[in-house]
Amino acid sequence: MLKLICASAASIALLSACTPEPTGETAADTRGVEIRWTNYGIPHIKAQNWEGLGFGLANAVATNTICVLARELITVRGEQAKYFGGSERNINNDAFHKALLHSAKLDEYLSYGSDETKSMDAGYVAGYNHFVASHQGRLPAACNNEPWVKAIDINDLARLAIGTGIRYGLGRVTEAIVTAEPGTALASLAPLDLQVDVETIGSNAVAFGRELTENGRGILLGNPHYPWQGASRFHLAHLTLPGELDVMGVGLIASPRIAIGFTSKIAWSHTVSTALRFTMFRLELVPGDPMAYRLGDEVRNIEAIDVEVETPSGPVRRTAYMTHLGPVVVSDTTPWTDQYVYVMRDVNYENYRGGDQYQAIQQALNVAELKAALGKYQGAAFVNTIAADSSGGALYADMSAIPNVSAELLERCDAGDGGRIITLNGSDPSCDWQVDPEAAAPGLMPPSQQPSLITEKYVTNSNDSYWLSNPDMRLEGFSPIIGNERSTRSLRTRAGLNLVEEILNSGQLVSQTMVQDMLFEHRNYGAELLLDDILMVCQLKPNPELTEACDILSNWDRRQDVTSVGAHIYNEFWIAARAINEHFAVPFDVDDPVHTPRGLTIDSSETQDFIDAALTTAVNRLREANVSLDAKWGDVQFALRNGEKIGIPGGGGGSGMFSVITARLDAEKQGYNPITHGNSYIQVVSWNEDGTPDARAIITYSQSPEPDSDHYADMTRLYSQNQWINLPFTDEQIAQELLRVENF
Repeated sequence: MLKLICASAASIALLSACTPEPTGETAADTRGVEIRWTNYGIPHIKAQNWEGLGFGLANAVATNTICVLARELITVRGEQAKYFGGSERNINNDAFHKALLHSAKLDEYLSYGSDETKSMDAGYVAGYNHFVASHQGRLPAACNNEPWVKAIDINDLARLAIGTGIRYGLGRVTEAIVTAEPGTALASLAPLDLQVDVETIGSNAVAFGRELTENGRGILLGNPHYPWQGASRFHLAHLTLPGELDVMGVGLIASPRIAIGFTSKIAWSHTVSTALRFTMFRLELVPGDPMAYRLGDEVRNIEAIDVEVETPSGPVRRTAYMTHLGPVVVSDTTPWTDQYVYVMRDVNYENYRGGDQYQAIQQALNVAELKAALGKYQGAAFVNTIAADSSGGALYADMSAIPNVSAELLERCDAGDGGRIITLNGSDPSCDWQVDPEAAAPGLMPPSQQPSLITEKYVTNSNDSYWLSNPDMRLEGFSPIIGNERSTRSLRTRAGLNLVEEILNSGQLVSQTMVQDMLFEHRNYGAELLLDDILMVCQLKPNPELTEACDILSNWDRRQDVTSVGAHIYNEFWIAARAINEHFAVPFDVDDPVHTPRGLTIDSSETQDFIDAALTTAVNRLREANVSLDAKWGDVQFALRNGEKIGIPGGGGGSGMFSVITARLDAEKQGYNPITHGNSYIQVVSWNEDGTPDARAIITYSQSPEPDSDHYADMTRLYSQNQWINLPFTDEQIAQELLRVENF
């Protein structure tokens, strides 16, 4: 039986939402799970054991996000075509998941893990199924009474975990795997898209240590840039297992764990790392047999994996081809010829350690223990970790799942074109990922060869490599598979480093408010760096068509806050000026990487013509979209919530915005909408004198993606006005904001 209790101070309007669930006896009756709900749809889950914790988390996530979560479960089960139409994309996506997430792979995943991890996963499955069964006919409109919202089993959770992990490797070449055939004409093959654009999936994080903070404790800014739609949205929750765990933060809707958050001792965040999580391998085929390849002195066969995809018009069959290294991938640059076939090995297809990894992170008492946890499991799929602790330590680490490919191996075994994507000679056994006993699993790079830094000063990352995690303590000498060194950093990386530098040069000790302002001032570093030169070109090369735009830009505050006037002109200018790197006056200087390159060669007629053309393109695009040149940024970049237009601050990271929001200009909507990605869950965490966390946070798109939820837009309105919420963590804080209680 589920008991639901409303807080005594709740209003009559709130009481209407407190409808008890059916009172029939269920297996959940004795679980001892309590969910306390506070403002903004935040659940605080307390349980007596790990299974109960998973049960409560599933109920809480489903309460806010059931339709999105159920849809993602259909995706990893390979049933999109069955329920959402037999398009070629759906069929290929389904075939990919059926072929790669086969029963043997799921058994491997499920055989790994601690008892605690297995218990929490089992509880999550039970909790999800309980929610679905007890809410029949009462789900959000987007999925109410839909047949694809259905019970799951433990295999589905394994599919979800593996499917999320391989997103930036195998998940980017689904079609190239399930349409692979030997001898396909090169002209008919599609290109591969393996480069991850960190401006469409990235993050910022900064951790300050006690040498720099006014309270002598650590301060963490966590600012992941993630999608505003779909299963990669974050969901906020608080998990408590007395004596074992007390953690608050977010996980992806599709991930049954808290992945970014804080405890009474540590706070951590992630940024997408530059490290490659896969390599391609070129295998030499046996002459005359496209299904056999050489491995040293051996000959091995390529295995055909036939799958059947259910569609409304009947079953469709696809075949994927598997080798000992991974699936065959066929494209215009990786053709299946008479001589060679190309395959991909993805480190996260073999990563079963995520549950144990995050339990160990959440139980760490300081950044040294957190670093040890990262090194023990190497289960973080594709991210750096930036952390601070209550004692004043700060950590940067890319101690994650990275293939063990050294610079020497790469030089000896390279079979590619010399680009960033690595292709190795797969027919030479010595060219496979090296096995090191120090690593958490065979083929992983050992943690001692991965970059990390613990300091009492500061660390930061904005999706460039580890090199300038702190410019005064440069990390160098690592394998190129992790990232580059001694090279130009992105404008967003430089924006963050300059913001830190400004705080340090002020002579003041760092406060939480200062760290909050780093992001919510919404400064455009690229404009601070280049706009004066651009405006000088307006004078040197007068153009009557640009007079108004140049005047507006001269008065622009060089921010992308909702009240900023002129930001959209610069935004469109930057899109048109992608080749601006060719016009820098001061080139990159390895001895001054934070401040170079800079300036524009405005005395050059070529540069003047370039800037004039880019400004003209910007003005024309805005006029074609009927957007006034003197509009406020919040009037042209906005989210729509049930007809309500909410101005959204932030802008493109490529232009030098530290506060990232990505949206394209839509002429029909006369602005930038929808918001596709960017600032998502933002947290600034430190600790009070009594040791309790002081966590200030916001979920920019709000807790629920469902239009009929009370929490579809509440935090989005706050974000629009640069406001934060204080996250209730202690029992006393929770009691002050308590709205209702569920007991299972």
